[in-house]
Amino acid sequence: MARFFVFMGVSGAGKSTVARAVADALGGSFVEADELHPARNVETMRAGLPLTDDDRWPWLARVCEEALARTPPVMISCSALKQSYRSFIAARLPGVVFVHLTGPDALIRNRMASRSGHFMPVSLLDSQLAILEPPEEGPACHRLSIGGARTDTIAQAVSICRRHLTGPGA
Repeated sequence: MARFFVFMGVSGAGKSTVARAVADALGGSFVEADELHPARNVETMRAGLPLTDDDRWPWLARVCEEALARTPPVMISCSALKQSYRSFIAARLPGVVFVHLTGPDALIRNRMASRSGHFMPVSLLDSQLAILEPPEEGPACHRLSIGGARTDTIAQAVSICRRHLTGPGA
């Protein structure tokens, strides 16, 4: 059974909203990876510059440490854009399941443009899309469309996570 669920994808896909709602629905914990970025990373992104792999490794380690300190099930909102990042996470969080939130670029841009107080500018979406290595669907990775109603996306995410928590046939 899974103990950790990473809601992944580009900025603006709704990772935090969905992960938090699933944690609430299933009585789990929630980790917001954006809150764990060092100040230097935040300032880099706020300036419109993409992070490098070297910027991300310590941050990903901190995300994993925080998840391990929480009571399972743990829902984690984290971009995890590259396979190497997901492998890093999987090596530290046993039985992790990835839920890749996907949607049309225009929808994501619109969401990013309409939110306030976030350090990630819309101008960085292209750099995230450029490095995104979509995971293959399988037992430990699910693709979830964000194109419909938010409540439907959350209900589907709850269903996915519940199946992993209760086992096959549940």
